[in-house]
Amino acid sequence: MAMNCLFITADQWRGDHLAMAGHPLLSTPNLDRLARDGAWFSRHFGQATPCGPARASIYTGLYAFNHRSITNGTPLDHRHRTIAQIARSGGYDPVLFGYTDTSIDPRTVDADDPRLRTYEGLLPGFRFELKLDEAMEAWMTHIGREGANVDEVYSGDFGAPAPFAADRSETAFLTDRFLEWHAGRRDDSPWFAHLSYIHPHPPWIAPEPWHTLYPRADIPMPPPIDPRERSGLHPWLRYHLETPYGGWLGRVFGSPAGLVPERVRELRAIYLGLMSEVDHHLGRILDALAASGEDERTLVIFTSDHGEMLGDHGMIGKSGFYPQAFHVPLIVRHPGRQAARGIRVGSFTEHVDLMPTILETLGLPVPRQCDGHSLSNFLTTGEAPANWRDAVCYEHDFRDPEGQRHRHALGLDDEHCGLAVRLDASSAYVHFSGLPPLAFDLAADPGWTRPVGDPEFILPRAQAMLDWRMRKAERRLTGAFLSPDGLLGGFDPL
Repeated sequence: MAMNCLFITADQWRGDHLAMAGHPLLSTPNLDRLARDGAWFSRHFGQATPCGPARASIYTGLYAFNHRSITNGTPLDHRHRTIAQIARSGGYDPVLFGYTDTSIDPRTVDADDPRLRTYEGLLPGFRFELKLDEAMEAWMTHIGREGANVDEVYSGDFGAPAPFAADRSETAFLTDRFLEWHAGRRDDSPWFAHLSYIHPHPPWIAPEPWHTLYPRADIPMPPPIDPRERSGLHPWLRYHLETPYGGWLGRVFGSPAGLVPERVRELRAIYLGLMSEVDHHLGRILDALAASGEDERTLVIFTSDHGEMLGDHGMIGKSGFYPQAFHVPLIVRHPGRQAARGIRVGSFTEHVDLMPTILETLGLPVPRQCDGHSLSNFLTTGEAPANWRDAVCYEHDFRDPEGQRHRHALGLDDEHCGLAVRLDASSAYVHFSGLPPLAFDLAADPGWTRPVGDPEFILPRAQAMLDWRMRKAERRLTGAFLSPDGLLGGFDPL
């Protein structure tokens, strides 16, 4: 019988924040349970930040420099086939609970189409079972009918508990809707469901008991930094540390240079509480799968789009090049792969590997467009395949299309606002398209605090990044060749 797929993403969950990863406080018993029955990929990295670019890589299997949906609001080219489209063409009805942060290709709709007014569109191939984007309209309507004052939901003081009960939260609501859908299915056909949780993404507001689950006095704090000293290391660091945050972050934290330690402590405590809340509801889902007997034929994947700085290096959010913003959890449970039960995979893996892994597991074709590789060998044998990567690469585009801050602060045009990182086991190289590079010797400086200026250290790492970019350039037709004997090789269909 064909396999089901349950693909779960949390938003902004950094990879070192798991009980199994040795976090001194965080309790994640249900993720631990999933990992005991599957494989935990401990060095898994997203491809880009923020949410839209990160998810575009997940859903297309492409690095950001190939899909080019590089900011929240940059359209995703319609010629890129998505995991949901391929699953649908293979007989599945991919349903979405939550959001995909997909910006529609404007060439495919009329100029006055309302979908051009939001970056939170629906990924082609999915069907909304529950739309729950940043506006949370369905959830707000639900709790409003039950008597909540929806105008006060996110307007309280930072550090105050949410003004709604835990069983009425955004996380509980999404989980309830999935469980209702799952219980209400009337046939035995295989299904494909994507659950996209908003938390632990801001706003950091948690209901009790999650709000006070972790005592503030016990919260580990990031190493202190001198913002002026750190700003002197590189023009981008000066730009970021001196630029005030916008929106909710700006109201709560002001600017990176002015972070108040007690607010960072509060943020970290609430962040942990929101993670434990998500974990609690994942337990409800795992219980429902087991009770229905479908756990024995359901591929379960848990990951996050990107991480969160949490005050490390004096930063809040997910901008920049530090690994805290890109290292994310990945747990895969394949019910038919005994070799993968309870293993920890220490090889470098990336979000571009998820689409090939899911499609191959479901018996569906993997398009040539995919930059990543299936993780099936890890799941089958517990070992890395031959010639597996020894580094990860990720990107961040820091242009500000509306405010143009990069022009005023750095003198850069839009096309010079990209950075790319190549990270291996002992070093990191950061390339800026319009600014000097950075390099770090992680054996001597695991905290990324002392850039190395030696050209003999920098050059081979810059060459390795160039090699990566050349090898992974778009190749939809490069495997095909027109000869006197006709077409040779393969290509992706339009």
